Amino acid sequence: MSRRLLALALPFALTGCATATLERELTEVRDAARELAGVEVRPSMTEDERRAAAALVEELLARPIAADDAVRIALAHSPAAQALMHEAAAAMAAAIGSGRPLNPRFTFERLRRGEDLAIGRLLAFELLDLFTWPQRQRLAQTRLAQQRVQTIGAVVDLATQTRTAWIEAVAAEQVLRYQRDVLQAAEAAAELARRMRAVGNLSRLAHAREQAFYADAAAQLARAQHAAASARERLVRHLGLDRAQARRLTLPDRLPDLPSAPRPESEPRAYALERRLDVIAAQRALEHAVELAGLAQVRSAVADVTVGIARNSESGAPTERGFEVEFALPLLDPGDALRAQAHAAYRAAVEHARQVVQQAQSALAEAYHRYRTAYDLARHYRDEVVPLRQAIAEENLLRYNGMLVGVFDLLSDARERIASVIAAIDAQRDFWLADAQLQAALIGRPLAPLPFAEASRRAAADAAKPH
Repeated sequence: MSRRLLALALPFALTGCATATLERELTEVRDAARELAGVEVRPSMTEDERRAAAALVEELLARPIAADDAVRIALAHSPAAQALMHEAAAAMAAAIGSGRPLNPRFTFERLRRGEDLAIGRLLAFELLDLFTWPQRQRLAQTRLAQQRVQTIGAVVDLATQTRTAWIEAVAAEQVLRYQRDVLQAAEAAAELARRMRAVGNLSRLAHAREQAFYADAAAQLARAQHAAASARERLVRHLGLDRAQARRLTLPDRLPDLPSAPRPESEPRAYALERRLDVIAAQRALEHAVELAGLAQVRSAVADVTVGIARNSESGAPTERGFEVEFALPLLDPGDALRAQAHAAYRAAVEHARQVVQQAQSALAEAYHRYRTAYDLARHYRDEVVPLRQAIAEENLLRYNGMLVGVFDLLSDARERIASVIAAIDAQRDFWLADAQLQAALIGRPLAPLPFAEASRRAAADAAKPH
């Protein structure tokens, strides 16, 4: 009787273990993501959790959101983060289920011949399945580890993408404000040129040049307005805000200041490659391939074996008890193809792990070079270009007061100074994007490198040339 109760309770015990294992795996994912991304991601399973996430969003939207606030909203509220965690839970549950033994099969037959009744019962077990159960449990564990690393990487990707979207949105609004200043300067120059042309104090060519610059400045402002609106909407999508929440979204007036000093070059070199998610994922894939190869060796060498316990009864006859064994004869498929497939998959996993390590070293070097270049450029614009333009503008103002230069020279200086500020904003944005890319490279989820804003700086410089 106790054995029968144990057999009935075993499925429920395994279900409880699966639930506990799944919760433990999701907790590990949340802990690792919090360590790497600095923000916790938690699926909203209950109504209380959904209300808590909504309250967090309302609290953060009440003030201009910083980059970390944007990541908190994205990971706690966005449908992308919620779907990611639920999909991870489903994949982990499937991995846990793959390590379970197959259920026994029960066959019942009831046959009547006239007044005679025959009843047959058969309880069958897959013997090979029970024999390979420990291997399949290890295989399930490697699948769980793979899924855990993939989920952590996806969370880090979402956090990094949100951070870069925030950087681009803030920078775009900064540029938009300065483009409005460019348009005001161009409008003033165009109006002055129109009046001077009307009284005959300005040539037709000079007047046309100022009008053309004003028209170009208006076009540049339209492009900047679209760029700012587009960057803002990209951020809204990453945050998962509805339209009412999007209208309440406010951003800081400017990007954070540059750090006083860049990261030392030794930092990425000293970073342990074994901590990178892509390296860990390659190691888990190799472990999975090893377990698959071992299981394939057994599966290909031993045919499927089914053992059944039979009990048959017939009217007026003694009850028959016994067992039956069923197995496949490996005559047409000796299993060599399965073994060759598993071995090839194992060798591919070994080479892929080597490739990942080599690429990780190169990616870290490239990411740091880009980071350092972006820092030097941003500091150059901040410490050299913008102060020089300001000094030139102040000197020309003194010369204008002394009637040594004309008003158009002052307006040209103002345009050049504004253009240099816009270029400095672009360089500062490039630095923070490079910083995010370096962080992603250290973690092992490198982003595709974005080009420096050379084109926009050149356009701004060309627009500021004296006409």
